[in-house]
Amino acid sequence: MRQIVQLDDAVAVVADHLGAARKGLALLRLEWNNGANAAVNSADIVRSMVAASAMPGATASSVGDTTRELAAAAKRYEAVYEVPFLAHATMEPMNCTVHLQDGHCEIWTGTQVATRARAAAAHTAGVAIERVTLHNHLLGGGFGRRLEVDGIVRAVQVARQVSGPVSVVWSREEDIQHDMYRPYFYHRIGAGVDAQGSPSAWHHRVTGSSILARWAPPAFKDGVDGDAIDGAANLPYAMPNKLVEYVRHEPPGIPTAFWRGVGPTHNVFVVESFIDELSAAAGRDPVAYRTALLEKSPRAAAVLALAARASDWGSAMPKGSGRGVSLQSVFGTHMAQVAEVSVGTGGEVRVTRVVCAIDCGIVVNPDTVRAQAVSGIIFGLSGALYGEITLKEGRVEQSNFHDYRVIRMNEIPRIEVHIVKSAEPPGGMGEPGTSALAPALTNAIFAATGKRLRRLPVGNQLSV
Repeated sequence: MRQIVQLDDAVAVVADHLGAARKGLALLRLEWNNGANAAVNSADIVRSMVAASAMPGATASSVGDTTRELAAAAKRYEAVYEVPFLAHATMEPMNCTVHLQDGHCEIWTGTQVATRARAAAAHTAGVAIERVTLHNHLLGGGFGRRLEVDGIVRAVQVARQVSGPVSVVWSREEDIQHDMYRPYFYHRIGAGVDAQGSPSAWHHRVTGSSILARWAPPAFKDGVDGDAIDGAANLPYAMPNKLVEYVRHEPPGIPTAFWRGVGPTHNVFVVESFIDELSAAAGRDPVAYRTALLEKSPRAAAVLALAARASDWGSAMPKGSGRGVSLQSVFGTHMAQVAEVSVGTGGEVRVTRVVCAIDCGIVVNPDTVRAQAVSGIIFGLSGALYGEITLKEGRVEQSNFHDYRVIRMNEIPRIEVHIVKSAEPPGGMGEPGTSALAPALTNAIFAATGKRLRRLPVGNQLSV
């Protein structure tokens, strides 16, 4: 151990190699001021979100007269859905090497935002941005984590007190417990239906943190975070009366950030689960129910039909097994997924097959499209089955893969990807695979068990 660096909110140990530095850090006896949020627990955060969600929000989308039509509807259905805080858990934890010398700052790292990273390093080092050289490497996993520059700022803070280059490496525990988390979202959703069970009015209120208000303030307009309502305000379905609201509610002391799939990861789960609830209440097939609402969305209808056909939708399944479907139109891409699951007698869930149909416009490299779809599905499976960050007495309870579990190789289902040939403008493929997966999974669980899951992760909700 060569040096101990003390900062306002952190302590770093400098040594000749990582092992020695970690041993030195373990020997330190540190006394922390736990601050104003020392008593914050997950239950407190949820209670405050419940209260916030009871108030009207900023209007994100409004069509027709939803209030009047809800009151006049033949039947009304309401539900509450919740999704937890999520860590990124990248395979390569946060790390950055910095060398400060002669008024110049040289950095070696992997970042998704090189320009922002240079600016943050310049500000922290106290040098002009022209004096910052950034060597950008492969990410080792990004998933939105490396849209943030906190790891680079921390490395420059340490380097200012060290003579020579220093590599600042976060342990897995530090990475999970000091992440920038996907926000917790609390959804109130309701619909009025006509005599055939089709929605005549739709009301969706999204409550949660605004990432854009911090990350790109000009994009937060009129009280609406465009990312927080993405996949909720822009539905492929024809809704004659629709009201989507956003209530900004910031959890105390918890930094929130983008997570692969961003806004649609929570909204598509809610929308597609609730559409499934309505189809079940109407006694109609989930694919047929959706198709009837897609007269004005032919591309979405086409991928839904393709996914249903490729997955043998409607064919018999063994006892304890089921199929679930989801549909989304986000990032300029239309995607449908069908998940097949088996649920054991003890409640254990096994995803055996996922069929994915995509219309992302003109495709230049189909292998890349397939790779993005498959990796998004796998990432989404981890989050939907296991992902959850909880807090107790102001601290994150999870610390490594033993209690923040990610899906393992032997758990990966068979994944089939079908790409629609199209001459339309290209859409995005980095995010959609993740957001379409969760509702297909939980709808399949409903088909297998009759139990509707309105919060994630699936976890042990089916345990007996």
